[in-house]
Amino acid sequence: MVSSLWDDDDAERWTDGGDLGQRVYTSRLLGRDPDLVLHGGGNTSVKSRRTTVFGEEVDVLLVKGSGADLADIDESGFACLRLHDVARLAQLDALSDTDMAEQLLVASLTAGGPAPSVEAILHAILPFRFVDHTHADAVVTLTNSESAADALAHVYGDEVVVVPYVMPGFLLARECARILPEALGRPGVVGVVLMNHGVFTWGDTARESYETMIDLVRRADEYVDRHRIAPPAPTPAEGVRVDRAELRRRISHAAGAPMVMSSHTDGPAMGFICRADVADISQRGPVTPDHVIRTKPLPLVGRDVDAFVAAYRRYFDDHRDRVPDPDELQPLDPAPRVVLDPELGLCCAGRTPRDAAIVDDVYRHTMKVILDATALGGYRPVTTADLFDVEYWDLEQAKLRRRPAPLPFAGEIALVTGAASGIGRACATSLLAEGAAVVGIDANPAIFDAFPDTLEWLGVEADITDEDALDAAVEATAKRFGGLDMLVLNAGVFPLGAAIADLDPDTWRNTMAVNVDANVSLLRLAHPLLRLAPRGGRVVVIGSKNVPAPGPGAAGYSASKAALTQLARVAALEWGGDGIRVNVIHPNAVFDTGLWSDEVVADRAARYGLTTEEYRTANVLRTEVTSADVARLCVAMCGPAFARTTGAQVPVDGGNERVI
Repeated sequence: MVSSLWDDDDAERWTDGGDLGQRVYTSRLLGRDPDLVLHGGGNTSVKSRRTTVFGEEVDVLLVKGSGADLADIDESGFACLRLHDVARLAQLDALSDTDMAEQLLVASLTAGGPAPSVEAILHAILPFRFVDHTHADAVVTLTNSESAADALAHVYGDEVVVVPYVMPGFLLARECARILPEALGRPGVVGVVLMNHGVFTWGDTARESYETMIDLVRRADEYVDRHRIAPPAPTPAEGVRVDRAELRRRISHAAGAPMVMSSHTDGPAMGFICRADVADISQRGPVTPDHVIRTKPLPLVGRDVDAFVAAYRRYFDDHRDRVPDPDELQPLDPAPRVVLDPELGLCCAGRTPRDAAIVDDVYRHTMKVILDATALGGYRPVTTADLFDVEYWDLEQAKLRRRPAPLPFAGEIALVTGAASGIGRACATSLLAEGAAVVGIDANPAIFDAFPDTLEWLGVEADITDEDALDAAVEATAKRFGGLDMLVLNAGVFPLGAAIADLDPDTWRNTMAVNVDANVSLLRLAHPLLRLAPRGGRVVVIGSKNVPAPGPGAAGYSASKAALTQLARVAALEWGGDGIRVNVIHPNAVFDTGLWSDEVVADRAARYGLTTEEYRTANVLRTEVTSADVARLCVAMCGPAFARTTGAQVPVDGGNERVI
């Protein structure tokens, strides 16, 4: 249930910014509540005055810029427009999207400012100082229900003006310019409800406009809540991670690029998915047309991606003539973004984990609105033609075109062991920088916060010698991101030196358990996912210079790394037919890792009669090798440069001709 977040002390801190400061404050209050706006949705404005360089005072409209997010907007997120010039546009009989965007820029008083919201004209013609617009779930539930007219009348009476659905932008502003002047003259009118779209409120102050919005939404919320029915939540299926990876592979192929896919089997998701009528109510369209950009017109029910693709292409062909130049229109990729499956749960796909998270957020609100509208008599959103108009709206297409090119590993998933420090952390850092989603495993609890506030990162605390823990880590990988593309076997131990005659049996067994046995288990667990990687699976094994050139006192470490290397060579032979390539890196003397404590370095140097400084650079290039050097080669092995290479062993050691 929404409630006012206004705080006098917080509001006071924004007073120095004048009208715009207060506008920023209440905009952020709206943006903090996902039941009001989601991921850049909604917009706000304030009408003010500005002085030009000629000393002339002009009336201006300060309106949220396109693409800005109300949750964290600041003064720079508002476009400053000549109010009179913008309001006049609503008087035109016709105005193309391109011309509208151009005229709004012409009306701008600030060079280099943000492009104004497509709702700028509507904000301009509303004769109020502060104006707020949201896509509040509760209000949209009322407008998307079969009983919309009765529900709106019951909740608001004559306090709001109801406007039939019209495509946002110029067409909506023109229709409102026709309807609103007379309607707003009625006493007691405090808002405008746009069918299948959202709600506008206003006020002489930012607080008045904001709290009117909260009041209207709260009243709708209370009405919906009285009719709400919570569906039962069935128990989700287990052992389906390979099915998830297969679905992700099919979606990626349909999209023409790797996709991450989060899966959710919580009570609200499963309760919706397992309804007997889900194939009906889920196939009527999104809550508001602008959601189509995130979720596609419809979700996929079940796993038949080919059928979904065929249906999307029919949808495109059936509606392409609605645009001015249909022959020039290029279809978007036909892959689903939302999948509803009784075993896999709510699956949300995107090119990045952030994209998938946005899809999840949007569709959770969609499920809630669908269920609530169904309880009010039936869910009735806009038509597919209306959806197409927004999905292929030139202004929305322009937003997509402005997105930066994807990073090389966008949509791909890597699992790195020993990722809390040293080579493992460096590999995780480099893979993240190249766009991969990364799961890091480490016994150190610091793994959780190794990369804080990053949706692309999942830290898993686990002892890799515990096969159940490894299984849980692979399960978490598949559920969080959809599958696995790259596996980096890095975790290892380097015990203090000891001659073979003095070897401690427990130390030997522990070294083998960590450096060999755990990797056998992880390879076996990862293989079913790696063979479903959209671009082919990749395994990078962190070996050691001790494999070709073992040193005295390192029998356990040398033997374990030799066994691991031989394991990798066999895996390369066995898995090549599955499109999985397996390569080995042999670092030497990488001292910024957990393996090399000062005590170990001193011990190894003494065995060769060297100082620690000499030992650190005892190679042909006389240079110290770092974890970042190893990570760069790891990333290259996962990339196209090694696309035709498997079973290779490459040193990163500064040159080992001067082996010590």
